[in-house]
Amino acid sequence: MTRHLAIASLLVAFAATAASADTLREALVSTYQANPTLTGQREALKATDAGVAIARSAGRPNVTGTVGVTRDLTRSGRFDTGLSKGPFVVAGVDVNMPLYQGGTVKNDIKAAKSRVEAGRATLRAVEGDIFTEAVSAYMEVIRTRATTELNVNNVKVLETNLQATQDRFEIGDVTRTDVAQSEARLSLARTRLVLTQGNQVTAEENYRRVIGKAPGQLQPPPPLPPLPRSPDEAVRIALVNNPDLLASNHQVDASGYDVKSIRGTRLPTVSAIASGDFASTTDGDTAGIDRSGTATSIGVQGRIPLYQGGLPGARIRQAQAREGQALEFRIASERQVVANTRSAYADYQAAVDGIKSSEVAVKANELALEGVRAENSVGTRTILDVLDAEQELLNSQVVLVTARRDAYVAGFQLLNAMGQAEADDLGLDGGPLYDPLGNYRRVAGDWNDWSNDPRHNTVATSTVTPQEQPQGVTPAAQ
Repeated sequence: MTRHLAIASLLVAFAATAASADTLREALVSTYQANPTLTGQREALKATDAGVAIARSAGRPNVTGTVGVTRDLTRSGRFDTGLSKGPFVVAGVDVNMPLYQGGTVKNDIKAAKSRVEAGRATLRAVEGDIFTEAVSAYMEVIRTRATTELNVNNVKVLETNLQATQDRFEIGDVTRTDVAQSEARLSLARTRLVLTQGNQVTAEENYRRVIGKAPGQLQPPPPLPPLPRSPDEAVRIALVNNPDLLASNHQVDASGYDVKSIRGTRLPTVSAIASGDFASTTDGDTAGIDRSGTATSIGVQGRIPLYQGGLPGARIRQAQAREGQALEFRIASERQVVANTRSAYADYQAAVDGIKSSEVAVKANELALEGVRAENSVGTRTILDVLDAEQELLNSQVVLVTARRDAYVAGFQLLNAMGQAEADDLGLDGGPLYDPLGNYRRVAGDWNDWSNDPRHNTVATSTVTPQEQPQGVTPAAQ
């Protein structure tokens, strides 16, 4: 299976989903637009983009202006020329143009560009992780609501059973033991209902945290695209597309350029220089000399480092150690990708098999319950048998709901491990997708010392409701 097949299948699946504010598609759009972890990572990439302009600035002209006003207070001896004591106005301009910097500028720029590539890959990885978290939150709300509904129905059934058992006890058809068993089973069911309701609240609050709004009536998710037929195939795809691994590769490249850049600090540097000076005497006797004058000069200046106290060697060793760290971390990232991919594949297969088994179990327990109830009505089965059959049916239904949730989440985790769970892959239509190249093109080649961006306005939305807001406190985001 190719990446394009998986993406096309997922697009078709999402397109088939009913248009509703509470579909998985809409939940992912909301997450993409306003999840603070994702929007914060975009800002982190912008900071990395600026590193290219910083590196380039070291190879550009540097212009410095000076101006000053001085006045001599005292003169004596040979310094007492009888000329004006000022005030004197002095101004100057110095221009320095680097011509050769030992390769440091070139390698710093390459390192900065590699870090930008790593930052883009990291943004992809965060995007996939957040989408996986959103899918998990969405499916967990569906699961806990279904489990709560099953437990509510179970409590109602047990209440009816208890009433029927009490009625039969009144006419002597059953014993007090049967009534006590029915009461005990009902109390346990009510306890389980309270616990499942608590789990539902937890799931809904996690949904609000990740997706940015409280869940409404959620629609069933669209089918997953065709997944790889073997874990080996899944790993092959992941090793090519996984953004965490791609980010590690780019970090290795950047570390290598860092080593080359620092080696350049041991080499000579050459700069072209130009200067202009102006001086003027505003008051006093100048003995016939002009009160003001100018001077200009140009030249080439070389700097040959002879001894720097061992600093270049220490910095090179430090950079080499960091390159080694990046190389080791790349292997660690590769291991993690392989493990995550195989684990997600195994979880998905286990959950799919669990769905099949649970569906058989639910059907069998439904038939068994009908039979036990019929046999109890003619006296060949006890009340306890009926209660046990009802509990078995409830357990199998809960297992089925959980298996369906686990299969979907594991399948999406597998897509994420293979680098196929990002907004571009999912074909979200909540507006234009974020373009990391736009900011890079705007800032990477900037020459302006006075350029800056306006203060950042929060993109992520606050989930604090008006009822939760403390008095006199402004919400973090509107």
